[in-house]
Order: sequence, then C-alpha cells, then structure tokens
Amino acid sequence: MKQKQIFLLHFSYWLIFIVNAFISKMVYGKDSFGVLNVTILIANFLGFYVNYFLLAPRFFNPKKFYLMIIGFFIGVFFFVLFRYSIEEMLLPSLMGFRNYAEGTTLGFYFYDNIYYSSLTIFVSTNLWFFQYYFTAEAERIKLIEENKHAQLQALKTQINPHFIFNSLNNIYSLVYQNSDKALPAIEKLSELLRYSTKDLEKDVISLDKEIGYIESLIGLEKLRIKNPEMLVIEKNISYPKINISPMLLVPFVENAFKHGDFREKGFVLKVSDDNKVLHFYLHNYKNQKTKDKASGIGIDNVKKRLEILYPKKHELYIKDLESEFIVDLRIIFPYEND
Repeated sequence: MKQKQIFLLHFSYWLIFIVNAFISKMVYGKDSFGVLNVTILIANFLGFYVNYFLLAPRFFNPKKFYLMIIGFFIGVFFFVLFRYSIEEMLLPSLMGFRNYAEGTTLGFYFYDNIYYSSLTIFVSTNLWFFQYYFTAEAERIKLIEENKHAQLQALKTQINPHFIFNSLNNIYSLVYQNSDKALPAIEKLSELLRYSTKDLEKDVISLDKEIGYIESLIGLEKLRIKNPEMLVIEKNISYPKINISPMLLVPFVENAFKHGDFREKGFVLKVSDDNKVLHFYLHNYKNQKTKDKASGIGIDNVKKRLEILYPKKHELYIKDLESEFIVDLRIIFPYEND
C-alpha cells in the first residue's frame, strides 16, 4: 500500500472522529467544543499511535490469539494512562477542575475507559495490519518477480552453451570431411552468436527476430544435409513485432537437427500467429542410430520458461514416438503486446 493511501486512511479516521465529536455536542445540546473534547482527542491520538507503532507490531500474531488480547489491554492501559495524566493530574493543576469525580477508583476508571478506547485501539490495530499485509504482499510479489527474472536468466544462459555445442559438432564434421561448406558454416555461426549474445540479455525480442534465428539455424544446418529440399518450412506471420522471450522456439529446432533423420525424410516446420496466438508445429523423424540421453536439456528448459512466462496462456503437446518427434505449441500473447 502506498504511503499516500496510508495517510488518507489515517486522515479519514481522525476527520470522522472530530466530526463525530461536534455532532455529539449538537445532539446533546452543548454549544461549544470543550476542553474535555480536546483532552480525550489527545488521549486517543497518543493511544492510537503508541499501539500503531509499538504494540501492534509486537503483539499481532494470528497463530497466538492470546497475545492479541494482551496487546489490546496494554493498548487500553496506555490510553487510560494518557487520559488520567491529562484530565486528572494536569487539568486540576492548571484549570482547577477534573473530568471524573474526585475519589473515583482506578478500577472504575480503567473499566470505564475500555469503552472509550476500544474503537481507537481496534482501528489502530487494523490500520497497522492493512499496512503490514499490503507491504508484505508487495514484497512477496517483488520477490516472486525477482526470482522469476533470476530463474529466467539462469535458464537462458543454459541455452547458449547448448546451442554452441551442437553447432560446433556440425562444423567439426564439415571440417573433418574437408568440405567447402565449413567456412560458410563458421560465418553463419558467428552471425548467430552475435545475435544471441546481444539479445539473450533482453527480456523480450520481436517475433520476427526469433524466427530469424530459426531461419539462420536452418541455413547453417542445410550446409551438412544432402537433400535440403526435404526441410519443409511454412511461415505465416501477421504480427512480426510482437514480443516473445528470446530463444524460446530455437531449442525445438536444435533438437530436431540433433536427433533427426535427414537422409530420406527431413522435417516439417510451421509457424503462424493468427489472432495473436502463436502456433509452432514441428514434425521430424528420428535417427535411430543416435541415442543421446542428454537430448532433453533444451526441451526441459523451454518447458520451465513457458511455465514462468505464460502460465495458463500456453499449450505444449509433445509426442515422442519410436521413430517420430512432434511438437505442437500454442501461446496466447499477453495484452501488453497490443
């Protein structure tokens, strides 16, 4: 809760308190706002803020109700102490009169003032609780966001080494074969690394840039594939500048190239964003000779990021069959992309 809102709550309470005192005077036929009205206002004010700043933070504990009862009566005690000091000690010495009749016992004085102080202590405790709750809630939300950001940064840093490792394996194979495709492959990898190094630091990038990564990656992989025409790519993008987390789609494509069978079958990739719903579909055939137990790192990474970034706003279906791997992902983009 903002400080301005807290101030307005306090101000409203004291305004109502003073207005009520004037109304009471009118109802009971007294014309002036007397000295005793001022003294009880001072006693309420002092009791209110002693409870607000000292007692409520110390005794408020929903799990220990008895502490709250103790805190309430201590608050009443301070109200009584303030009122007694002002009306029964200070007023007689300065103005020659007191509020209660002389000889009034302390027991009666305390009991009588439970009535006058209860509302003040109750409101004071509740206002403190509201401030505490909203402050704690704001800190909790901030902590969640900070944890999300830290987790996303950690997840994103996992992508880059994984991506480099896969690409270097491909280039190593070209170099080993003395292929004239090795140099273009290195150039394309350097382009990809420049983009990824710069954009992985950002929270979001444009959708067309993410797809650009994928197209560059496919261009890099085509250099080692004998039949690149088997890579079927369909792109239908109406909102190229819509925001998306960087490297969110790339791991699926990486995974397809790492474990796919491109001798005779290739793969099918479809990307569209009709009505601002991203649809990413990828179907590839597995290379039965490759059995890499670490193949799930990139996919698991994406699953975690999707849960953090688009909770209840995405659907991810993965079919991991004996000879095929299918990814069907839909993301409903948030309203801030409008």
